Amino acid sequence: MSDTPKLTHLNDAGQPSMVDVGGKAATRRVARARSRVILGAEIIQLVQAGDLPTRKGPVFQTAIIAGVMAAKKTADLIPLCHPIGLDDCQVRIEVAGPDAVIIECTATVTSKTGVEMEALTGASVAALTVYDMCKALSHNIVIAETRLLDKTGGKQDFHHVD
Repeated sequence: MSDTPKLTHLNDAGQPSMVDVGGKAATRRVARARSRVILGAEIIQLVQAGDLPTRKGPVFQTAIIAGVMAAKKTADLIPLCHPIGLDDCQVRIEVAGPDAVIIECTATVTSKTGVEMEALTGASVAALTVYDMCKALSHNIVIAETRLLDKTGGKQDFHHVD
């Protein structure tokens, strides 16, 4: 057997294929992802004292709900993801520096397959929601980074070191 990494979502004919997890044992799996959104100093000043209210609702609270909802719907958005019932999903948003916010999504499941796509989807959609809710103030908002920070409980644990 080769130790060379290969794409797991392709079958022997090179066609898209869902990974068969039927023979795997269910384990507790946790993944944490982060998105960084550069809002600009003016918008950050507006949120320093608390959540920025808009006609669509409070920005951070709405983005948190959107992130959780998206994590639960990941299999509907990413074609070859297995549908899994999350045990927990937490989205946290905090101001980071003079012009940005950091969004972290932690997803937990007891399953035969990982949960990193759910964490990444939750962080991404929360970031998009922040953009949507603040775009009336500026279109110079940048979703600068979305990345997996760590995952545990599967075949191979991962931890990103800054």
